[in-house]
Amino acid sequence: MSEEERDRKSLRMPDDDEVFAVVESMLGANRVRVRCADGETRTARIPGKMQKRVWIREDDVVLVEPWDWQDEKADITWRYEKADADQLREEGHIE
Repeated sequence: MSEEERDRKSLRMPDDDEVFAVVESMLGANRVRVRCADGETRTARIPGKMQKRVWIREDDVVLVEPWDWQDEKADITWRYEKADADQLREEGHIE
């Protein structure tokens, strides 16, 4: 096993209803603007269980779950660390 293979972590991948997204801007009131991998720009909500536990900043890579009834909005379900986001970019999952 090479050193590079040992460094690879198995990262959380999107479920059927989730997509990768990059945080574009902070809107306040626990909301952020995200650019999703499916080409959409959505307003995403930071859920209460993540507030004050997981800090989300601009350019962070996150997983979002678009709302069924309002496609321009979504909930953030996961935030990737910088090293994990770099790995996702290297493997071609995100741009």
